[in-house]
Amino acid sequence: MTLAERFLRNPYQSYVYAYPHKTAYRILPEPIALDAAWASEPRDAGFLYVHIPFCEMRCGFCNLFTRARPQAELITAYLSTLERQAVRVREAIGPMHYARRAIGGGTPTYLDPPALHRIFDVMEHTMGARAGIPTSAETSPETATRERLGVLRERGVDRISIGVQSFLDTEAKDLLRPQRATIVRGALERIRAAQFPILNIDLMYGIPGQTHVSFEANLRAALEYHPEEIYLYPLYVRARTGLDRRGGMDPDDTRLSLYRHGCAFLASAGYERISMRMFRARRAPSLGGPVYCCQTDGMVGLGCGARSYTTRLHYSDEYAVGARGVQEILEAYVARSDASFSSTDYGFVLNDREQRRRFVILSLLADGLDARAYTARFGSDAEQDFPELAELVANALAERLMAGHRLTRAGIDLSDAIGPWLASAEVRSRMALYVLR
Repeated sequence: MTLAERFLRNPYQSYVYAYPHKTAYRILPEPIALDAAWASEPRDAGFLYVHIPFCEMRCGFCNLFTRARPQAELITAYLSTLERQAVRVREAIGPMHYARRAIGGGTPTYLDPPALHRIFDVMEHTMGARAGIPTSAETSPETATRERLGVLRERGVDRISIGVQSFLDTEAKDLLRPQRATIVRGALERIRAAQFPILNIDLMYGIPGQTHVSFEANLRAALEYHPEEIYLYPLYVRARTGLDRRGGMDPDDTRLSLYRHGCAFLASAGYERISMRMFRARRAPSLGGPVYCCQTDGMVGLGCGARSYTTRLHYSDEYAVGARGVQEILEAYVARSDASFSSTDYGFVLNDREQRRRFVILSLLADGLDARAYTARFGSDAEQDFPELAELVANALAERLMAGHRLTRAGIDLSDAIGPWLASAEVRSRMALYVLR
């Protein structure tokens, strides 16, 4: 069996949006001071991310670090703790020029307008990530009120992303997502009225009972709102989620066929495939500003559930999906002392080999691996370091260019198999042994 045939037998293994995966993180042998972790990092194009781990509901497929319908006291304590954390983090890492900032979750717009203003005050006044740089925020149909959207627009959000998943009530119900299409459409109308330069709509394929016709109906409904971006997500049934407790997926897996149908439809509608999930309208504006590169620039994460990235260290709080585990971690977060935010004791230290592997994986799954950039950074040849690249080329899943390597159309289709295959043995072992709360 060839590599391509093997991937086609199981094309949906895992979504590699970061490397290493958070389930490879562990308690560190000794706490690492943030000032030491960031001492030699570039300061000219950072990314500031703030995590809001609250939602109005927990969807059946969701394995994000979030708490549905938290008590008001927890929200108040969380915001106060995030403000305390920001002060210590800024002191530890020093001045940083940010190229991007984002608020995710969870659902940031679960917060009321005054609380949203507090988040932006932390980003701007404490961390120094001023308005005027590209800023993204996530919302949901139920929480995209005119008042909350007004705060986001006032404070400089120019890209808003909304998780719709399906415009069909029956499909939403199958996802254990009590959502009505009328609510979704109302939210999208308010978003477009607020004049965000970029609207992204998330849609899902592989929902039990979904057909090419019903999936295309979702795509057509999304296009009514002229989104600048559309993300297509395959349905995964992950451990401790509602769908997992219900018993999993239909064994007749049609996700790849649905995906390819969606790709063709979006191409005919004027959308360019940027990666396996991301499709951008050719008319979409460029937000400009300093260029952030995940390969060379650091990410500063604030809030419980946020991850931070330096060249050698990826760190965060612990991770859980189950309601009890999430609640326990949140309670530990709000009980932390100010001094504890000056260091981290949980994460993954990347040695030279893992840094090289991260560069290859994230580049290949995005816009391609720049061989010259790899050599300039690591002093060696990527294909000699990673024979897997030649194997992908031999199976027509990647092509060798003068500038490096790029996935073929077939390779992009199989990104969720290629990404996990490229992970190191240590990372795979850590992920397999991880005990999910």
